[in-house]
Amino acid sequence: MFTDVRSRKIVLVAHCLLNQNAISDGTADFPGANGDMVRCLLDAGVGILQLPCPEFNCLGLDRGDPGGSQRPLLDENSRIRVAMGRPAPWAILEALVERVAYQVEEYRKHGFAVLGIIGSNRSPSCGVESTSKDGREVPGQGVFIEALQEALGQRSGSLPMIGIKASDPEAAKARVALLLAMG
Repeated sequence: MFTDVRSRKIVLVAHCLLNQNAISDGTADFPGANGDMVRCLLDAGVGILQLPCPEFNCLGLDRGDPGGSQRPLLDENSRIRVAMGRPAPWAILEALVERVAYQVEEYRKHGFAVLGIIGSNRSPSCGVESTSKDGREVPGQGVFIEALQEALGQRSGSLPMIGIKASDPEAAKARVALLLAMG
């Protein structure tokens, strides 16, 4: 099974790194996608599993407040983080986590190498090394990444993760290359 030319290598990528149109108003660094990061993955022959955008799915494109872009970024991100923890959004987030964990489990079951997760640092949902909380960028994971790692650990084992900031493309390329080298 799966004896064709596919690489059988997968990387999970935060939705916003592949679709800047899904992020909070006023925060886009690219018109569409982080092209340098995508080129690194494509050049390595790695399949890209685009994670669902938890904030879009749970709060909508305006993140539940059309005036959010008028606040300082870290204040708005912190507001979003709190909103994601409310019961209705949290239930949606848990369902998204389960769908992704199932996909990872399926790939692994069939011998694919799931190399890791590329998240978006500072994000209240998809931050890996840093997130937004209490109006500041702080060390830690966003709510979606934290829940996903917990679910993966319970089901099939956690994954290596890197966080990048789209606003620093050179560092992003170097971090993606490091993740690929580990796989």
